[in-house]
Amino acid sequence: MAQFPPSGPSVPPIDGSSVPSGPSSSSTLPEPPKATSILLIGMAGSGKSTFAGALSRSATTSEAVASKSKSKDEETQTYMVNLDPAVLKTGYEPNVDIRDTVDYKRVMEEYNLGPNGGILTSLNLFTTKYDQVLSILERRAQEVEYIVHDTPGQIEIFTWSASGSIITSALASSMPTCVAYVIDTPRTTAPATFMSNMLYACSIMYKTRLPFILVFNKTDVQPSAFATEWMSDFEAFQAALNEGNATEPSSVATNRPGSGRRRTGEDAGYINSLMNSMALVLDEFYSNLRTVSVSSVTGEGLPNFFKAVDEARAEYLADYRPELERLAKAKAEARDKKKKQELERLMKDMKMGGAAPSRGGVGSTAGDQEEDEGSYGDRYEGDGQIIDPVSSKTLNSEGTD
Repeated sequence: MAQFPPSGPSVPPIDGSSVPSGPSSSSTLPEPPKATSILLIGMAGSGKSTFAGALSRSATTSEAVASKSKSKDEETQTYMVNLDPAVLKTGYEPNVDIRDTVDYKRVMEEYNLGPNGGILTSLNLFTTKYDQVLSILERRAQEVEYIVHDTPGQIEIFTWSASGSIITSALASSMPTCVAYVIDTPRTTAPATFMSNMLYACSIMYKTRLPFILVFNKTDVQPSAFATEWMSDFEAFQAALNEGNATEPSSVATNRPGSGRRRTGEDAGYINSLMNSMALVLDEFYSNLRTVSVSSVTGEGLPNFFKAVDEARAEYLADYRPELERLAKAKAEARDKKKKQELERLMKDMKMGGAAPSRGGVGSTAGDQEEDEGSYGDRYEGDGQIIDPVSSKTLNSEGTD
């Protein structure tokens, strides 16, 4: 399990308009690494940790079958990162674990916080050291295929917090990254719950602007055909709404008779009208969405998920990375412009100083005193050297001979 020092420099602020810069002499981003980073996000109970374990086992098994001669380390195609400080059992062996750095229960006691506040504060504390984590991931990204991040079940803690935004932006700036939104398929048979998941997915996709994969999990319990039909056929979703209570499982989805209790009057009209309106608004969102159906228990659909991840990587390189290049170039140009302005101010100050009487004293000629003020600017190259006026020796940037 990866370890890093308990203290270190704080991670620099990263937001949607900030891109970590490479060498100051170039605005070109480094070559993308071999690995693709996957952020698993979803509501509590959707099966993210179980799905992460299935990804780890599936990728490792596939690689082992492909090459019997590889060592154990080379067979491992996934690098697992646990970002949930409150989880008791992950179902996989994390390579980087937030629980090794932050004690969730101690945070609750010391700061007098509840469960959600403790998770949020723990994630914030972990993010202050995320620069060290990122350096580990960047090294491993040259060796593995996938870096899987298992996020807390309290979806708003990661997606709408500063720490979650920092982690997401840092990853996206360092390597190809995609978001996998995991849905609990059996609980989505209710039209209202289905629509809530779609709204969450839509908001996360447009907030991160990363390649997005919608994962219908637990298909061994409930097939996801109804969900894909509701996404592609507005009338099918409307029929499910009209059959009964929008907050209870639809018989269209479960293939079982409904509860028999139908909403009537103003209540039914309001619910149906709201759901219909949202379905129409999200129709364009559905058309651009990449969906897969999986079972974390049986492994069904996992090859399709890895295929979707490969497609998401291609989308990242084609769409997201050029934007990073543009931002990096703009940042470098702004930095160069600022340096030029500072140099111009320095040259102006030097010219003003050159108008003073010469320090040559006796032995100095009139030609020396009337030397062109602009000649200093012509000779100065801004190489960072410092001239010692006492010894007339050139010092390096550290002040030594």
